This record gives sequence, structure tokens and C-alpha cells, in this order.
Amino acid sequence: MSSLKQQIDAELKEAMKTGKTRERDALRLITSAIKQIEVDERIVVDDARLLAILDKMLKQRRESIAQYQSANRQDLVEKEQFEVAVIQKFMPAPLSDAELDVIIAEAIHQSGGPLKQNMGKIMATIKPLIQGRADAARVSAQVKERLN
Repeated sequence: MSSLKQQIDAELKEAMKTGKTRERDALRLITSAIKQIEVDERIVVDDARLLAILDKMLKQRRESIAQYQSANRQDLVEKEQFEVAVIQKFMPAPLSDAELDVIIAEAIHQSGGPLKQNMGKIMATIKPLIQGRADAARVSAQVKERLN
């Protein structure tokens, strides 16, 4: 079992013992998503895959927050924001702009230089390094800007 998965399970048990129902429910959402992937794909989720799952969950909640805000549903906005906070506890620290610049420069160098046709290779190199630590869309835009 991955260390991140163990940490989530421990937090869930602690929330259940202490009666923190909101935190318990948010953690159950995470464990449910993990189990769904494990059953569907017949795998045991490792830390890298778990970060991808958490990243996807964060993205979904941020989209929901935007929709709920436009619909004036503050109660649902607060619920989603709480879930985002719980999920983010398990995410690695975000990359600084300087760290991101180094990763992008190295990926461009490894792929054969700053050519537009290397965009796929560059992103394939970068993606595992930024998983859960930077927004892939933002990174992609920065790479495109460097290639122009």
C-alpha cells in the first residue's frame, strides 16, 4: 500500500474517532475514488497514480465552485471549498515559477530543441514531473510561448 494511501486511511480513521463528519465525508470521497480506479483497472494505486486522482478531484471541485458561484449557491460553494482544502492536504507543494522554468528548459533540451513539432515530446517529459504540483494547462501555455 502506498504511503499516501496509508496517510489518507489514517486521517479517515482519526476523523471517524473524533466525530469530524465533514472531514470524514471528504476523505471517504477520496477513498471511494481510489477504490473505483482499483476495481475498474484491476490495479493497486501507487502514489503517482493517487496524485493524478487527487489532481482530477481538485479540478472537478474547482469547476463546481465556479458553477455554484454563478448560481448563487453559497452553501454548495463552501462544501466544495472544504473538500478542496482536505484534498490539498495530500498534494505536494506547488512548484515555484523558477522551478517550473528549469523543468521546461530541461524538457526542451532533452526533446531536441525549441521546435513546435517537439511539443508532444516536451509535454510527455514534463507531465510526470509536475503531476499535482502545477496546472498542466498553464505549463502547456508556457511551453508554447517558449516555442514561438
